[in-house]
Amino acid sequence: MILTDESVKAMKEAVGRYPKKKSAILPCLTIAHRQIGHLNDDIYREIARAVNIPYVEIAEAATFYTFFPKQPVGKHHIQVCHNISCALVGADGLCSYLEEKLGIRKGETTPDKEFSLVSVECLGSCATAPMMQVGDDFYENLNRAKVDEILSELKEKT
Repeated sequence: MILTDESVKAMKEAVGRYPKKKSAILPCLTIAHRQIGHLNDDIYREIARAVNIPYVEIAEAATFYTFFPKQPVGKHHIQVCHNISCALVGADGLCSYLEEKLGIRKGETTPDKEFSLVSVECLGSCATAPMMQVGDDFYENLNRAKVDEILSELKEKT
């Protein structure tokens, strides 16, 4: 078993809060993600068994959303929006700058496991593009100077 008893209990409680079990899929995925840090087929199967929701429904939801990484990521998981609004105001250049600063390419993690970098679909902040999400925090209206500040703050936390 990958999931802890505490996580399974929280998932079952989440299922009990909804009139339809399927409504608890995202909360269950979130519980698993917070425990493990990423999701994969084995974890989807455990969730399905724990809450009696078909595996395929768990996997469909998990693979649709980019905020559930499918492999281990660094302590600071940097997700840069590359959708149209962000792309039009420099998201590609922002990604290239982050690659240069971190010494990694998109989809990679730094050797010290501190930073992972990915580009993702819309993060829902088009009016404040370009933007990125690091963990649960959103950073908007980005430029190189702001990225430098954010990276400095994140490095201080490590």
